[in-house]
Amino acid sequence: MGGGVIVFYSSGLLSWKRAGETMLLRPLGRTGVRVSEIGFGAWGIGGSWWGGTDDAEALKALVRAQELGVNFFDTAYVYGDGHSERLIARAFAETGRRGFVSSKVPPRNRQWPARPAPISQIYPADWIVACTERSLKNLNTDCLDLQQLHVWHDDWAKVPEWKEAVHQLKAAGKIRFFGLSINDYEPENCLKAIRTGLVDTIQVIYNLFEQAPSDQLFPACMADRVGVIVRVPFDEGSLTGALRPDTVFQKDDFRADYFRGDRLREVCERVKAFDFLIRDEITTPAQAALKFCLSHPAVSTVIPGMRTVRHVEANARVSDGRLLALEELAKLKPLAWRRNFYD
Repeated sequence: MGGGVIVFYSSGLLSWKRAGETMLLRPLGRTGVRVSEIGFGAWGIGGSWWGGTDDAEALKALVRAQELGVNFFDTAYVYGDGHSERLIARAFAETGRRGFVSSKVPPRNRQWPARPAPISQIYPADWIVACTERSLKNLNTDCLDLQQLHVWHDDWAKVPEWKEAVHQLKAAGKIRFFGLSINDYEPENCLKAIRTGLVDTIQVIYNLFEQAPSDQLFPACMADRVGVIVRVPFDEGSLTGALRPDTVFQKDDFRADYFRGDRLREVCERVKAFDFLIRDEITTPAQAALKFCLSHPAVSTVIPGMRTVRHVEANARVSDGRLLALEELAKLKPLAWRRNFYD
């Protein structure tokens, strides 16, 4: 591990930083891999749901991310029907460097979130294998670092079908590790799956409003050394401070529905409660939101959505080894807000 520096946090976290890079690295659970604590969330560059995207700018953002030490890239086939995956492959070809890539198998019935149903309707083994092969082609690689199921219901934990697919893919060298991207705002809906020993990572919504994963899920992940990938750290933009009660979203931006009715006004009012986090090294609400996620020792990486170079540079800047103090975290706990705007 020469050519770098080890950083110890007051919380007991340990991160590794390569010489010449600005990004700190954290262990991805028991995998033996160290990933950038700020990862690249690639949903937005898929070109759907967010009002369109600029491929040229997306490629620049992916390249800039690598320059700043980001080595974890999270995508999924449904992010533009493979478009996000293909952009990542193009960026890797341009830089000549590969990063750690996680993708996801969509449910065969295309229903989010998962609801109780026979797994044969959602994730038959041949579907998991076929979707993985498709993602491998899009990413121009023979082996995917991490394959995840894009929805999950814990009733499936005891069913052998998905386990057989995981064993088959690993034995064939098609994937290195396996994980679950769990249902929105259902952080306990994977505890049985964790106990199977086949789950290397869990991807979950965790942010200043949604703090529930720290109650049961994070302790379970730490006990079994399961890596934690945090998604939606900005609550779809509300925690960046960029939204206002009168914000008008672009055509085809799903947030027009997510923040429909009186939701946006209420969100903007609640965001003000976090103003006390702004100080010398935390200058924006977005930085405070990322610092909160990084302050839990279970978290391996946080994957804010990034579509531009400006997004990449602002988010990467947060990786400086300075986390929220314990007394600040205690003040934040009562500000948690359990709700599901996806419903």
